Amino acid sequence: MSIWDHIKKSDRPIVPTGVELSADGRQIHFTWDDGRSTSVSARVLRQVCPCAQCVDEWTHQRTFDEEAVPSDIRIHDSRQIGNYALGLGFSDGHQTGIFHFRFLRETSEKSSASAPAS
Repeated sequence: MSIWDHIKKSDRPIVPTGVELSADGRQIHFTWDDGRSTSVSARVLRQVCPCAQCVDEWTHQRTFDEEAVPSDIRIHDSRQIGNYALGLGFSDGHQTGIFHFRFLRETSEKSSASAPAS
């Protein structure tokens, strides 16, 4: 335990221990350090992209029509950014979003909970 743990307590960050892109690029699957597994579609992630091209930095309003995201959009690139996020490249050419691990966990949990049982 460091001195910082006594001065400024914070929650332990959520970290994926595994990230797997489906063969067709339409789903991304996460295994988390607490043992949970979640999944989310490329379309959902593109619709909720938090980057400045997609969300006005001052008003926090979406600046594009989420429904205009094609249903067959794919993730073609996934890269880790530091120890806190993933950068994703989409088949529509969009690649500026930085998806923090906590955001990915929350989004994929919501998506997994609302997905129909198979």
